Amino acid sequence: QVQIVESGGGLVQPGGSLRLSCAASGFTFTIYNMNWYRQAPGKERELVATINNSGRTTSYADSVKGRFTISRDNSKSTVYLQMNSLELEDTAVYYCNARIRSVNYWGQGTQVTVSS
Repeated sequence: QVQIVESGGGLVQPGGSLRLSCAASGFTFTIYNMNWYRQAPGKERELVATINNSGRTTSYADSVKGRFTISRDNSKSTVYLQMNSLELEDTAVYYCNARIRSVNYWGQGTQVTVSS
């Protein structure tokens, strides 16, 4: 079955960096786009970044453009989110997502806390 497991979250000071990882299994990873979402307390889940199946095309929410980079390693069925220049507003649970045949699959999420 489809499994998605995020890792790499933690506590970081403003201006710091973190790299999130998302290990996927149970489906043909190389043919699907992958997404990172986040959900802050009291807010709706929002799309942060998307990468196409080959890794050649990416897109970002305006709030993270120029600071976050999504990438993937198809040989490892893994997606990454490199987060630089972190801000207090980036505090959230980050979720990896795959939409397969109109069904959304999610990981358990990884907490990112930006605090001084």
